[in-house]
Amino acid sequence: MLRTLLRRRKRALSSADVTVADQPQVRRAVTAAALGNTMEWFDFGVYAYLAGTMGKVFFPSSSPGVQVVSTFATFAAAFLVRPLGGLVFGPLGDRIGRQKVLAATMIMMAASTFAVGFLPTYAAVGFAAPLLLLVCRLVQGFSTGGEYAGATTYIAEYAPDRRRGFLGSWLDFGTFVGYALGSGLVTILTVTLGAQGLEDWGWRIPFFVAGPLGLIGLYMRLKLEETPAFKKEAAYAAAEGRGDAHATEEAPPTARGTLKEIFTKHWHAVLICMGLVLLYNVTNYMVTSYLPTYMTVTLGENDTTAQLLVLATMLLVVLTITTVGHTSDRWGRRPVFLAGSVALIALALPSFLLIREGGILLPAVGCAVLGLLLVCFAGTAASTLPALFPTRLRYGALSIAFNISVSLFGGTTPLFTSALVEVTGNDLVPAYYLMVAGVIGLVSTLFLHETAGKPLRGSGPMVETHGEAERLVAHSRAAAGRQARDIWIRLRHPWAHHPPGDRRD
Repeated sequence: MLRTLLRRRKRALSSADVTVADQPQVRRAVTAAALGNTMEWFDFGVYAYLAGTMGKVFFPSSSPGVQVVSTFATFAAAFLVRPLGGLVFGPLGDRIGRQKVLAATMIMMAASTFAVGFLPTYAAVGFAAPLLLLVCRLVQGFSTGGEYAGATTYIAEYAPDRRRGFLGSWLDFGTFVGYALGSGLVTILTVTLGAQGLEDWGWRIPFFVAGPLGLIGLYMRLKLEETPAFKKEAAYAAAEGRGDAHATEEAPPTARGTLKEIFTKHWHAVLICMGLVLLYNVTNYMVTSYLPTYMTVTLGENDTTAQLLVLATMLLVVLTITTVGHTSDRWGRRPVFLAGSVALIALALPSFLLIREGGILLPAVGCAVLGLLLVCFAGTAASTLPALFPTRLRYGALSIAFNISVSLFGGTTPLFTSALVEVTGNDLVPAYYLMVAGVIGLVSTLFLHETAGKPLRGSGPMVETHGEAERLVAHSRAAAGRQARDIWIRLRHPWAHHPPGDRRD
């Protein structure tokens, strides 16, 4: 009994255990991480809106339907190498630091996106043109394999526990701002240059814009410091390596973030992460990457009308995403994911029925519903996913789980749905696809432990002010004192807490 009581005893927090956030540094961290996502999704927005044009430029001998499938196949190919990027960049980020890896991924993303603008067309070099496009997409996918997981990890490890949802939502705010910028630029070019001008040379302009954006993002990331959680973890590892008597029992092992540890000790967290990522990314890519092509190629809507509707949907997401993040801090991550999953199952089909009606008003309502469903997951993911894993392998585990799920289910969404619509002739297939994703997300959320307002696994509390830190330490000491008193009472009076019928001779 004594051993059991002592094992359950919790050590009181000291001032060294509580980290007070450096507010200017937190703002710089959030801005720099979000800008990387803006860069990444600027490319996605451009590629989604130019799918029809890119098909004519790089696959001119195919029918319109096959051109779209071929373009999205090239799009999906980038996602096949994302797990490889996650395997490389994730463990590297756990070993050498988050900041260095995030700077490297920014360079690769910007350079590969910028290079697309210089590619020759099929008319100029034949089959070599789509091959070169594929190479650029593969480089983009490899670098992106370490981007989102690293950015979410970086923000989560800098954010105070009580505001992690709000601050994390700014990462995906950057996502949809980037998409809106990319898609907005393509819409402007479509209106000003016309379909022929866009096909002749105008499609190159958005990719050229990626170069300056990447340089700005790289400059900001090079100015960042390493996260407090990583610094403490590195100090613990160094102390253990020296045999320091003050090293804690939870000091990380020398080989951190290994595949064996991730899939044997944290397999349940990996599965939950993959389910939530599937839910978020299937909805995300359905709305952002497939919906413009669905309305123009499948439903025959006007290009400008379809582009404006999806662009307005993205602006709706941008306007509401930080509110959802703040709500998850107040009410919890699980309720937001649960509500979004149930609503996706119930409203996906009505939304696509409205979009199919044509015109402006009803499709606008359908797109708005999809946007509000998407923001439930987008505003909560960046604060939920990093909390699933301990600090010593957070970057690696999240990179691997996130990218496997995105590669198999998220990035392939435009390809699978466009192919299924082409084969079946049923233009409601996208709605059914979303409903299946909602069911998987609902099951995953049921196994999710609430993490709102709590420290990250393997890390101490993170607070906003020194006064809050002092109150937290005082409260912890008082709780430890009450627990010690309770242990003493149980030792002196072992039967005091058991009813007479439970006493054993």
